[in-house]
Amino acid sequence: MNRSTPNSRKSPNSRKTSNTRKTSNTRASDARSTLGARSPVAQPKPYGLKASTIWTIVLALVVVIVVATVWITSAVNQANRAQPASTSYPPAIADDSHRLDDPAGSTVTVVEFLDFECEVCGAVHPSMERLRAEFGDRVTFAVRYFPIPAHQNSMNAAVAVEAAAQQGEFEAMYQRMFETQAQWGEQQDSKAEVFRGFASDLGLDLAAYDAAVADPATRERAQADFDAGRALGVQGTPTIFVNDRPIEIRSEADIRAAIEGALG
Repeated sequence: MNRSTPNSRKSPNSRKTSNTRKTSNTRASDARSTLGARSPVAQPKPYGLKASTIWTIVLALVVVIVVATVWITSAVNQANRAQPASTSYPPAIADDSHRLDDPAGSTVTVVEFLDFECEVCGAVHPSMERLRAEFGDRVTFAVRYFPIPAHQNSMNAAVAVEAAAQQGEFEAMYQRMFETQAQWGEQQDSKAEVFRGFASDLGLDLAAYDAAVADPATRERAQADFDAGRALGVQGTPTIFVNDRPIEIRSEADIRAAIEGALG
């Protein structure tokens, strides 16, 4: 009989050990299977608003902007309707203003505030005469006194012209003042006697002339024009109004353009 060697037979203890190992291996495999089948880790939700919420806000802002635009447009239109269609100006001419030309049916008025001692007025005078020749049959041309206090003889000249006007010779004395301005202007002594000589040359009644010059009302008449000019915003001479609107004078063309624009 062959002997049994130690490896030829397994003892009961050996079988138990083997079974124990199998059981352990099975449990480990089950554990690994369980771990592999577990639920995935939950991902964190992104922060911020939902797309639907964002669109709702955008639409609400659009509605607000549209409503505000409509309201503002309506308010502006109402304000524009409440304003006059054109700017109106106070009258630059008065009932007693001296008119050089006053054609019947005239709808355009040119008013010049002037100082007989003003050199610029003297320079503009030929232009005004040309414009009178061109438009005098359709346009009213009027003159108002604006004797600047800084000119020694500006008021004396205005009084002399007004005294002549009382004898119907306003334009004749007006023309003489500008024709001779270089002879008496910009001087510090009174030229009242020179102006009286003009009255004599024009054939005026000197007694009536002297009385008018001495009458405070004559000076007040010239001062009234000056005060009216200040109320109209006149600050210097010459200042010209076309249909009561002051115009900027750079050349004769500016005055002509304003007249032509008023005539239409």
